[in-house]
Amino acid sequence: MELSFYNNSATFGFGEKRVKPINLVAKAFESGDGIVRLAPAWVPRAFLAPGGRLKLAPQDLYALGVEKGGIDERWLASTVNAGLSQATSDEGLSYVVAKDGAKTKKILLKETVAELGETILGKNVMHKYGGWTVLTKFFDNAGPIPFHLHQMEEHARLVGQAPKPEAYFFPVQLNIIQGRFPYTFLGLNPETTKDDIKKCIQRWGQGDNDILAYSKAYRLTPGTGWNVPAGILHAPGTLVTYEVQKASDIASMYQSIVEDRLIPKDLLLENVPPDRRDDLDYIISMIDWEVNVDPEFKRHHYIEPKPIGKPEETRKEGYAHKWISYGSEEFSAKELTVLPKSTVKISDEAAYGLIVVQGRGAIGKFSVECPTMVRYGELTEDELFVSAEAAKEGVEVANKSNVENLVVLKHFGPGNPATPKLL
Repeated sequence: MELSFYNNSATFGFGEKRVKPINLVAKAFESGDGIVRLAPAWVPRAFLAPGGRLKLAPQDLYALGVEKGGIDERWLASTVNAGLSQATSDEGLSYVVAKDGAKTKKILLKETVAELGETILGKNVMHKYGGWTVLTKFFDNAGPIPFHLHQMEEHARLVGQAPKPEAYFFPVQLNIIQGRFPYTFLGLNPETTKDDIKKCIQRWGQGDNDILAYSKAYRLTPGTGWNVPAGILHAPGTLVTYEVQKASDIASMYQSIVEDRLIPKDLLLENVPPDRRDDLDYIISMIDWEVNVDPEFKRHHYIEPKPIGKPEETRKEGYAHKWISYGSEEFSAKELTVLPKSTVKISDEAAYGLIVVQGRGAIGKFSVECPTMVRYGELTEDELFVSAEAAKEGVEVANKSNVENLVVLKHFGPGNPATPKLL
């Protein structure tokens, strides 16, 4: 494949060495027939404990220091900085891995999209959405996350951020051990009133504010998922979660204590305009009320995988392909399973990032394998990014194992015309 890239001679500093990153990454896309390798991006959370199921070596779970917290997330194909108070300038950002002669160098995917977006994402996507506006991650916690929401557009805009609709999928491969609380609270009971939630917030400094008494916990099932638009209160449980979302890291916590862990009220208020932090009506307005108290909440938000093609026919051809996140214009995701000793060519309608969660083989020109254990700072062979042109032409995926499936999760940005509707 011959790709046409801009010739950008600007230089950027990475450590002590200076390279021409855009030229280098353009060359990497060309030599990879529109595909590049990505380096792992690890993110800690100070108020959560890591579950240790993301293949990161146990001795590296606190590689960034205990004050920053344990590493419980891996961000995939990310062009978003982690919204953490002690975050480094590139924390959460993905790097493209490229060869510069005999040396291996890393170039920010964020810079790549800024300079080469029309080529790798397509002109329509760049003109309509402005770039790769999706963030995908794995999160893995030893205990449940506090009951919280991600602000809708009108509230996010007031603090200079973007809204954060998201969707969850629970990969079977990472959930052999489901943790101590494999349930997620979602939404509010239909009879809940706004005064009920106001009283919970007023009790913040008095111990547990009992907000979960107004919600319902759903038992999580590996191989299924949920669609969670902005404004929905939720408290994810202990299954390892593949989360696809709009590229934002905005949130407000509404629960004061989780498993005897105190949640600072600052985490409720940090994304509230300073002049509205004592305004309970404003804080309640961040909740999409009608959606939260929907008596048919599960029917409208629970997701079962949706097969692509006829499963009995694709299996004869050596693969299974499913939509695992759909119903949003902002993002979508698929699961591709290639059977042992099989090779298939798969076409898609848009650029995507991918992560291998089981097996080994080849994707295009790249060898891939799901790692057993990764040290912090090491490169892996499980994550790639595929340009729009390569996706449309079709990518060859080969399973090199005689006995084990090769399983790949593919995350798409906005505007994929093939994404199914929810209902």
